[in-house]
Amino acid sequence: MRSLLERLFLPAFANQWLDVRHDSAVILVGAERIAFTTDSYVVSPLFFPGGDIGKLAVLGTVNDLAMAGARPLYLSAGFILEEGLPLATLELIVGSMREAAATAGVELVTGDTKVVDRGKGDAVFINTAGIGAAADVEISPRRVQPGDAIILSGDVGRHGIAIMSVRKALNFETALERDCASLWQSVSALLQNGVDVHCMRDLTRGGLASALNEIAFDAGVAIAIDESAVPVSEPVAAACELLGLDPLYVANEGRFVAFVTASHAKRALDVLSGCAVSAQSRVIGTVGAHGEAIVEARGALGNSRILDLLSGEQLPRIC
Repeated sequence: MRSLLERLFLPAFANQWLDVRHDSAVILVGAERIAFTTDSYVVSPLFFPGGDIGKLAVLGTVNDLAMAGARPLYLSAGFILEEGLPLATLELIVGSMREAAATAGVELVTGDTKVVDRGKGDAVFINTAGIGAAADVEISPRRVQPGDAIILSGDVGRHGIAIMSVRKALNFETALERDCASLWQSVSALLQNGVDVHCMRDLTRGGLASALNEIAFDAGVAIAIDESAVPVSEPVAAACELLGLDPLYVANEGRFVAFVTASHAKRALDVLSGCAVSAQSRVIGTVGAHGEAIVEARGALGNSRILDLLSGEQLPRIC
C-alpha cells in the first residue's frame, strides 16, 4: 500500500496537505481549521463479534478525524450494493450506522447509492468521508521529536481476530470483547488537559507495527518499544499462535498511539485512564534520534527484533 501511494498517488496529486501524510487533511476555510478525511470499507464478513461494516464505516472515519485533533461533525456515506442483497441485511447495516453516529456525536448529511450486477461486488461496500473542527495545534508526524514518549491506549489485535474468528469458526473459552469504538473522547480529554500531543495514529490495517513504521518514516526518526509493555488479551494471543500471526501487526478499530512530550507522559496516562476506551493506556516506548527510520521491539530478556513494514497484508478484507 505504501509503495503504491509513493509511486503513483502522491506524485500525481502532490500538494501541501497530502505532504503531511496524516489520517486527515487539515485545511483552512476562511479562518477556520477544518479536518477532512475519507475511507472505504470492504470487510468480509459483514457482521462479526462486536460490530459490522456499518459501525466500522462510521467509527473508522470519526477516528481518522480524531487523530488529527479534530472534533468529528459531519459524515457522507456512499453505498455500493450487489444485486440481490437482502433488504433486511441492508436495514441492519444502516441501523448500526445510525447508532454509531449518534454515539459519536456526528450527523450523516449526504450520500449516494449504486447497484452493481450480481457477482460484480461482494454484498456491500461503503465509503465514508468526514469533516471535523480541528484544534489550534498541529498534530502530525512531522511534529514527532526525539525523546517523545509513545503511549498505547489499550490491548491490541481484537478487531482482526474478531474477523478471523468468524472466517475460521474459532471458539474461545473467554469471550472476545470488541474494540470498535470512537476515540474522540480520549483525544478531547488530552487536548483539554493541556497535554502536548505531537502525533496520533489509530491502529487499523497493519496494526501497531505498521502505524509505528509509517510515523518513523514520515518523521525520519528511530523508534524503540518495549514489547512486553504491549498488552495482548489471552484469546487474541491464543488465536495468533494458532494462526501463525504476529499480534503487533493485527488490525484494531478502537486503539491508538500518541506521541507526547516526555514530561507530559504521566499527565497523559492520568487523563486517558479516565476514559473507558483508553483505561488500559501505558507508555510502551520512546522516540530516538533523527536519521534512520527504524522500529525496534525490545524483549523482556534483553533480546530485540526489527519491526518492518509487511510486504502484503496478514489479514485481507478486515476493514
